[in-house]
Amino acid sequence: MLRIARDAPTSPASGRDAPFAGFALMVSSQTLPQFTSPHSFRAFRSDPPQWLPIALDIARSRGIDVASPHVFSTGTNLVVGFSDKLILKIFPPLLRAQFVSERGSLTQLKGRLPLPIPEIVAEGERDGWPYLVITRLTGTLGSEVWPQLPEAQKERVLRQIGETIAAVQRAPLGPLARIEPRWSEFMRAQMQGCKARHTRLGLAPKFLAGLDDLLRDAAMLIPMDAPPVILIGEYIPENFLLACSDDQCSLAGLFDFGDVRAGWRDYDLLGPSAFMAAGRPGRVRSLLEGFGYAKLEFALKRRLMALMLLHQASDLNSHICIEGWQDQANDLLELQELIWAE
Repeated sequence: MLRIARDAPTSPASGRDAPFAGFALMVSSQTLPQFTSPHSFRAFRSDPPQWLPIALDIARSRGIDVASPHVFSTGTNLVVGFSDKLILKIFPPLLRAQFVSERGSLTQLKGRLPLPIPEIVAEGERDGWPYLVITRLTGTLGSEVWPQLPEAQKERVLRQIGETIAAVQRAPLGPLARIEPRWSEFMRAQMQGCKARHTRLGLAPKFLAGLDDLLRDAAMLIPMDAPPVILIGEYIPENFLLACSDDQCSLAGLFDFGDVRAGWRDYDLLGPSAFMAAGRPGRVRSLLEGFGYAKLEFALKRRLMALMLLHQASDLNSHICIEGWQDQANDLLELQELIWAE
């Protein structure tokens, strides 16, 4: 359903980022190339020696100490960390929309949330590639801690995630209101391609059989013209940091705003529902109560099930974290009861 760990900075001691200490900086006439396909760009990104000297040159031009750079090997864009203070993110022209989303979100949400988000230190452009220098947050990547947390702590974190989603959505849209496509256009396009998408991804026939009915319901259940809110789209463990002390873990930071859009608020409940709640009633209740829903009514479950299938990265087979869910539900109605259990 959701893309995992696009630009996920790790804590300095986590070891997920690849150290390039001692990398010889060769400032030359090297330029960033132009790409026409995501595939060719990914091949370029996966070979840091091709682009790291340019990234270091950008950093030096901004007065950053480049003695110990760390390349983040996972992600969509070119991302380099410097000590534990700063991160440089370089966006290829074909992903300029992510730069616009990230810059706009960090600007619009600054000072409006109860937990830290990166701050923009500098921005610019090199060879048509926009970049941001942002602060590096402290804490431990959620995906490194989440599997080992006791159940009570998982419920606590999910409640905080629900509260954070609500806080983000209270912020004014500002320039983010202009992000395309608009919500109604996005939803209608997703509805048109929904059945073909999930057929191609191998969703079981017993679930595909209920898609037409669900899509008919979705047209009535999902508001198309309601006042939009900021949607991050990826409230998942790879995109937040935790601070743990005295057996208590709390959200300590939120990052990665490259897929922000404006739309109906329930859309942002999908990530934690699929990746974290795992059909556990206590977790589901904590998430929804933190968000502001006192009751888990049938219409809400039905709307969430529809939105899960319509998400821009929807793939139920890969992203529902309930062991054996394909055998526990016989149709989409039973599946929604399994995911959002009471």
